[in-house]
Amino acid sequence: MQAAIRSFVSGGNVVKASLLQHLRVINPAVQPCVVFGSRSESTQSSRMEEHGFESTTISDVMNAKGKSADGSWLWCTTDDSVYDAVKSMTQHNVGALVVVKPGEQQSLAGIITERDYLRKIIVQGRSSKSTKVGDIMTEENKLITVTPETKVLRAMQLMTDNRIRHIPVIKDKGMVGMVSIGDVVRAVVTEHREELNRLNAFIQGGY
Repeated sequence: MQAAIRSFVSGGNVVKASLLQHLRVINPAVQPCVVFGSRSESTQSSRMEEHGFESTTISDVMNAKGKSADGSWLWCTTDDSVYDAVKSMTQHNVGALVVVKPGEQQSLAGIITERDYLRKIIVQGRSSKSTKVGDIMTEENKLITVTPETKVLRAMQLMTDNRIRHIPVIKDKGMVGMVSIGDVVRAVVTEHREELNRLNAFIQGGY
């Protein structure tokens, strides 16, 4: 998955560069603007860059997901059994749950994932029904987190470098949601597609 992500982003940049080169070849009239730094060309490039996928933030991803999409708000407490947490993941088809302190829904205590369950329960032969989530979760002080203002590409880099698939979103020390590697990849794919469409429209005279 991580290699595919890197390949996709790299490939998208190659395609974008090729389109821009194509623009210079088929529309020589544009070249003087590039050479002499025309104000008109500069304005158009800035407008295109402003809407590029490089500017997409985690807030954009969360807005696209909606209030209840993909388990953004699913959580359990440190006192819940691992069995109940995994059951909730299965019912909602998600791979991780935010863990909060009992009675404090926005007080982030950690995160529990399918990986935690496999490594700390199944492999070690422990009982999921008698083990509390707090005993196997990744604790809050060890979490990699982002804010709503974090750029999507930065979030993707963090997830790839740290080999994680879910990342909590924090604002003003409070938990506001969680995004997965799937959410981030979908956002990048969508923005790549839209940016290439804009470049193609520019080449065809749509701007």
